[in-house]
Amino acid sequence: MASNDTRNHIIQIGADLIGQKGFGATGINAVLTEAGVPKGSFYHYFNSKHDFGLAVIETFAEEYDVKLDQILNDTSRSGVDRLRAYFDTGLETMTGCEYTRGCLIGNLGQELAGQNEDFRKRLDTVFQSWEKRFERCIEEARQSGDIDDSVNSSDVASFLLSGWEGAILRAKVLKSTEPMERFVRVFFRQCLGVG
Repeated sequence: MASNDTRNHIIQIGADLIGQKGFGATGINAVLTEAGVPKGSFYHYFNSKHDFGLAVIETFAEEYDVKLDQILNDTSRSGVDRLRAYFDTGLETMTGCEYTRGCLIGNLGQELAGQNEDFRKRLDTVFQSWEKRFERCIEEARQSGDIDDSVNSSDVASFLLSGWEGAILRAKVLKSTEPMERFVRVFFRQCLGVG
């Protein structure tokens, strides 16, 4: 395995384990065992578990940004349809993992934001980036007349991010997509004024 491939492999395995167990409960040895690489490989790429955690956040954010951009920047669809596609993808992901994972960034935010300032700042940057993407899509929908002209795109984007993350958490707890589906219904009806 090439050097960069090994690093990425460790990060991907780590992200998967962290998604299942949380950052604190995921030991370096478990990651290395699952990845099939020696301990020296870990310390060749990361100075500490802290550095590894930041690399997991960075990699996940980069990959998720690509997915978000594919959905939210697809100008062959209306802004409202792009938002529906985003939510549909989230619902599929939640059922695909059998309600066990949710959003890695949201999970890490709940676990680490109060414990570590480096993690808190990086996670906040990721969330702000997502919120800006939602805001652009909502603003395009507003400008094209697909939603009410009085909609404040920034406020609605912030609500979307916070509400959706909360709905994901509830879906994990209930082992049901019902909270996510309810959020989507209320979001389109109450925030955007569409059915």
